[in-house]
Amino acid sequence: MYKNRGADGRNNLCGRKVARLRIAREPRLSQRGLADLLQLENLDVDKNAVQRIESGQRFVTDIELKTIAAVLGVSADELLEDDPPER
Repeated sequence: MYKNRGADGRNNLCGRKVARLRIAREPRLSQRGLADLLQLENLDVDKNAVQRIESGQRFVTDIELKTIAAVLGVSADELLEDDPPER
């Protein structure tokens, strides 16, 4: 059986981290703002694509992962790291 999803049923590993990093920016970055920055880096995504990435509904390609990481100022590895469990 193929495993195209995470253990939690999400289509990507990075979405929650992308959302946390986006919100933590000063000033806070909106989903539309992130989409605009990604478009400036020639990545064809819109606000709806960012929302679907963050919610785990959309797969993320390696090219997208690399660009998202660069725009957010982190490494691609950091986007893929497991977060500590929430209490």
